[in-house]
Amino acid sequence: MTAVLPRTPTSASTSAAPVLGLACAALATVVWSGSFVASRGLHDSVPPIQHAFWRWVIALLAVAPFGARQAWRRRALFRRHARYVFLTSLLGVAVYNTLVNQAGLTTPAATMGMIMAASPVLMAVLERLGGVRLGARRATGLLIACAGVALLVGGAARFSAGDLWMIAAACCFAGYSALLRRKPAELGGTAFLFATFVIGALLLLPVQAASVAVQGGFAPTPGTVLPLLYVGVASSAVAFFAWNKAITLIGATRAGIVYYLQPLCVTLLSWALLGETTGWPQLLSMALILGGVVLGAGSRR
Repeated sequence: MTAVLPRTPTSASTSAAPVLGLACAALATVVWSGSFVASRGLHDSVPPIQHAFWRWVIALLAVAPFGARQAWRRRALFRRHARYVFLTSLLGVAVYNTLVNQAGLTTPAATMGMIMAASPVLMAVLERLGGVRLGARRATGLLIACAGVALLVGGAARFSAGDLWMIAAACCFAGYSALLRRKPAELGGTAFLFATFVIGALLLLPVQAASVAVQGGFAPTPGTVLPLLYVGVASSAVAFFAWNKAITLIGATRAGIVYYLQPLCVTLLSWALLGETTGWPQLLSMALILGGVVLGAGSRR
């Protein structure tokens, strides 16, 4: 009988990890860009809390076939890390998307994407406080992309109450991403997603009931159901899995630099689907954002 030795990571798999991490971060960023457009498009038909609640119920159903059994088998581990799982569920699931939906009542989708692009700066600050060195190249790329975002916000018109909701959402997302870097490996990927979706939906359940009682429900038409399916399956199940994987492979700061592509994606989608206009300041800022992403996504040095 031949002994089977455990496989060790090869140099090829190690070198492929950054590429896979960047690809996962880009996938999540592009898919999430559509969720801002969906949030803005549903602002007059689905109340923000009900939008968030049904998003996570749909996401929960989408992930359940892949993560429910794993989560049950790891239930003792989840109890051991209960505070961590609860905090990530609160920030990344229950609060973040509810704030985005609230912002969509008054803020254009393009502006929502611009403000959310500030979250990588917060991610970098949180990682730096945690002892992670950014490196000159990555810090320079971060600053260039940040300048592009500042130009976008400066050239984007009026500041509204919805912008404040988006700033709060950016802070929640940055905190969630920083927490992912500390996720215990034994919690797994899909099992962890399933657990956070369950907890997030349960946290939203009381306010969902209050919203239905006060505001009434919404009509289940193709114009409401299809966007909810998109944000539930693509923007939640698929994108969150890709983002969590990216954080594991390349860290929050490096993934956050790729996240700067979001204003570009949201601006293009909002122009194509919602008719929001784009001028030369937006085009110039997009060039800065893309340049910063290319520079900062490289190796740390």
